Amino acid sequence: MSVVAIIFCVLLVISGLGLIVFVLLHSGKGTGVSDMIASSLYNNQQGSSIVEKNLDRITVILAVVFFVSLIALMIVYPRGTIG
Repeated sequence: MSVVAIIFCVLLVISGLGLIVFVLLHSGKGTGVSDMIASSLYNNQQGSSIVEKNLDRITVILAVVFFVSLIALMIVYPRGTIG
């Protein structure tokens, strides 16, 4: 396995686990973990908005890293070449 493939495999695993965590942190209708964090850190509604925006940004970044590493692994290992 080449060094590039190992790097992309590690990125794929880390970003995949991060996506799971950050998607679960998103609140559905004000009862999520992010709402509990926001209510403990901030007393106003603006704080909750800031936490949600940051969660959205981090989730989008992790999703982009996940898909880029997935595409890179598909290029490094075309179908039938692992073995």
